[in-house]
Amino acid sequence: MSIEPPAGRVLQVNVSPGGVPKLAVDEGWVGRDGLDGDAHDHDAVHGGPHRAICLFASEAIERVRADGHSGVGPGSVGENLTTQGIELALLPVGTRLAIGDEVVLEISGPANPCDVIKGAFVAGKSGRISILLHPADSRMYARVERDGVVRPGDPIRVMPARGGTVAAVHHELDLLDTVEREAWLAMWRAAAESGFDVRIVDKGDTAAAASPDLPGSVFNRAFGMRQVPIHRPRMEALFRDAGAPGWLVVGVDDPEFAGRELDWPVGVHVGPMAVALVRAADGGAPTIDGLAIRRVDPDDAAEAARWADLFVAGFAIEEPIAGAWRRLNPILVRARGYQQFIGSLDGRDIAASALFNRRRVGWLGAGTVLPEARGRGIQRALIADRVRRAAEAGSTRVMATAEIDTPSAANLERFAIRRIWTRGHLRVDPSAR
Repeated sequence: MSIEPPAGRVLQVNVSPGGVPKLAVDEGWVGRDGLDGDAHDHDAVHGGPHRAICLFASEAIERVRADGHSGVGPGSVGENLTTQGIELALLPVGTRLAIGDEVVLEISGPANPCDVIKGAFVAGKSGRISILLHPADSRMYARVERDGVVRPGDPIRVMPARGGTVAAVHHELDLLDTVEREAWLAMWRAAAESGFDVRIVDKGDTAAAASPDLPGSVFNRAFGMRQVPIHRPRMEALFRDAGAPGWLVVGVDDPEFAGRELDWPVGVHVGPMAVALVRAADGGAPTIDGLAIRRVDPDDAAEAARWADLFVAGFAIEEPIAGAWRRLNPILVRARGYQQFIGSLDGRDIAASALFNRRRVGWLGAGTVLPEARGRGIQRALIADRVRRAAEAGSTRVMATAEIDTPSAANLERFAIRRIWTRGHLRVDPSAR
């Protein structure tokens, strides 16, 4: 078997205790969470196992400098490895880089420019290295497949992505998680605005709520542990300060939480809108005589109250959470991108569902059917209805979550909304230290 020749080399290895520039070092140890001795000022949006290493090609640096941004050089915009000989930003997500004798990285996605690096650019225009504006000149993030030491001069071999790469899945999850966080934040803010003590954190890739008033996981959970587990202590402190048990949303296969007992595994599902629409039209949902689905008018208080009653009854929600939903829903239904629907059968209201459109993703919120109307395919009809409405709103993907091996999960699969990841919920005892 022949060995492919090196495609490039490491020009510079860079670290800092936070902020920029990152300064050159003679060598660095690359581990799961990045380079030893390196840190970030904005650690809610940088770092973590799926953005462990930031790379920047010297070819891109030269093009940026040619545009007049003379402050841009190796390490100035926060990359850990400055490379030579490879157009990094043109590599597909999942491409692997074998560096030196030990390290293997997997490209996980672009590094979006932030305010920390704007000082290196004329007039602070750090968008010059945005992949959206200049696709060849972006910095790139990478996961660490194999630990080891990196040094300037180390050769880099480019290896193709493997099928079903972890990096590709997590690149997709970055978008989906952002949309889902925004949907949950809308609900938590509606609860707070309606008078409940709901303490909310919204910072970068983390979002959390803790409520002394509203027990249970809905108003006491934290997102972001997949991307930035460094914020776990802050999330746990939030629950302790509220005196409320909370739940961290974590991957079931995340080594960070290996051996820990996780509550109720949930699948994250996603599918292309075009395929979901075809399935909706080709029998993904049955034709049900007498079924009509209407959108709740945000200005109609009675309709908002009716939706909340159906939602509470369908999921058998008990107090005090039932009362919370009735109080918060007139606010929630007005949230940007949020829509609610009521299904009626022969003129009698029997179902409730929700949809949140953001970033061209249609997030299918919870849908429920009253017990006496179940077994007729109405849940599938609710999915088909929201798929069509999300497409009309301009969404190109559709996502949802469902507990593993349940009818809800099977219904999503009928519409080619496939499970790509499984997560669990790690309970945090507020009395634990």
